[in-house]
Amino acid sequence: MDTILKFLRELEMNNNKPWFDSHKSDYLEARAHFNALVEKLLERITSFDSSIKGVGVNDCTYRIYKDMRFSKDGLPYKTHFGAFIARGGRKSGYSGYYFHIGTGSGEDYPCRSFLAVGNYYTEPKVLKILREDIELGGGDFDRIIKGLHPSLSLDQDQKLRRMPLGFDPDTAYADYIKLKNFCLSGSFDDSRLDLDEIAEIFRSAKPFLDYINRAIEFAKEEM
Repeated sequence: MDTILKFLRELEMNNNKPWFDSHKSDYLEARAHFNALVEKLLERITSFDSSIKGVGVNDCTYRIYKDMRFSKDGLPYKTHFGAFIARGGRKSGYSGYYFHIGTGSGEDYPCRSFLAVGNYYTEPKVLKILREDIELGGGDFDRIIKGLHPSLSLDQDQKLRRMPLGFDPDTAYADYIKLKNFCLSGSFDDSRLDLDEIAEIFRSAKPFLDYINRAIEFAKEEM
């Protein structure tokens, strides 16, 4: 863990190609350490989520190089390592478990090290299905949320002020139906990394993930 954070902090202070090229070996070492963590985390998640079986490290991890077409700050490298562990891999379209180690200075991720479950952007068709499921589910989604590990919380970003058209404004689950992103987030102490603890946090979120992926499956079938 120290190797990963040391490299990222140095990269934060020297985010340019000449420095990166001259420290390529440090990058490769830090990446190898991160990939080893992801491999161990995959083993733990697979023990309670069989949909992850067969997914490898390369299916989950991202390049450190930014796509400069979309870089707001013009810096060429990310100052974090991230892995999105989802059935079929990170490009499958399904929601999953996200594991992130960073410096907290990136334009896209202002947090240092954190966890997330779900997906930050919910497709409109999936969003409609989820809202219908929640409204008609008799409180099943609420029970899932109440069963989460206390370190996880629902993302409230972009939450609607009013109920979307077609939904009962008096329903007891209005706060859930107003959500635009079905995503959980939480932090962990990267000074004492405990993969077993992280796996337990993810385990508590599996019912939430199953709920979201069921809607994604239904949307895929309709398409």
